[in-house]
Amino acid sequence: MKIIDPTIDLTQVNALALAYMGDSVLDMYVRYFLIAKGKVRPHQLHVEATKYVSAKAQANAVRYLIEEQFLTEQEMAVFKRGRNAKSGTIPKNTDLNTYRYSTGFEAVLGFLYFQGNNERLDKMMTKAIYFIENERKGG
Repeated sequence: MKIIDPTIDLTQVNALALAYMGDSVLDMYVRYFLIAKGKVRPHQLHVEATKYVSAKAQANAVRYLIEEQFLTEQEMAVFKRGRNAKSGTIPKNTDLNTYRYSTGFEAVLGFLYFQGNNERLDKMMTKAIYFIENERKGG
């Protein structure tokens, strides 16, 4: 799903640019997951997807990954850059800390995507999605 390879040092890319890419990567994984599970009606897909891509769900998932020491040193550095980036705007429906954690998570996803590290991205998204799904079920 790439037209060209990056010609820049990904460790120097603005964390918000990585998060911008990571937001789309997350969307793609969640949509694939839901459709593969048999949810195919557009409205149902949208309602279900929002439960996985919300800032709160992302923040909780990345906290879980950090607690489990799942992130590598490099991923943790990217996460911190994303978390600490000043975006200028914060959505009305979330608090600053939650928003920053979700931005950090998206930055890591964008970083892995640009690196072409699909195996690691698959593992991270599998852990994150199943964590969110389990958390939603109360478990």
